[in-house]
Amino acid sequence: MADSFSKKENFKKKIQKQKEKAMRREDRKTNNNKGKGFDEMLLYVDTNGQLTSTPPDGDEREEINPENIQLGAAPIAEEEIRKSGIVTFFSEKGYGFITEDRTKENVFFHTNNCAHPVKKGNKVSFEKERSAKGFSAVDIQLIK
Repeated sequence: MADSFSKKENFKKKIQKQKEKAMRREDRKTNNNKGKGFDEMLLYVDTNGQLTSTPPDGDEREEINPENIQLGAAPIAEEEIRKSGIVTFFSEKGYGFITEDRTKENVFFHTNNCAHPVKKGNKVSFEKERSAKGFSAVDIQLIK
């Protein structure tokens, strides 16, 4: 019995794929990059911080002072510890929000952190503290 047209086409495609695979294998063998010399693998950093294959000139060498090297993250500038703001929301359940004067950011507070009873519209000073759900105000005191 003779093969169908689709079987012949599939067989031709299979043979073509095998030829392409053999050609790629031969190409990899001829263009093998393994075994390069050590000098060919080196890269240098120029004065602008760019990678280059040419070594730097000995004349332009800059001396590095080890005391100027800083390890770790950049230092964080100290910001003021006490903040001020206005109580914009206060619930009977004992929590509320203070809007900061500078950043207009709402900060959560609870009456347990208040030195005096507060109500909506009071001007207060407080310290910001990071909590699990964001920032919260602690050590809240009324400003007279």
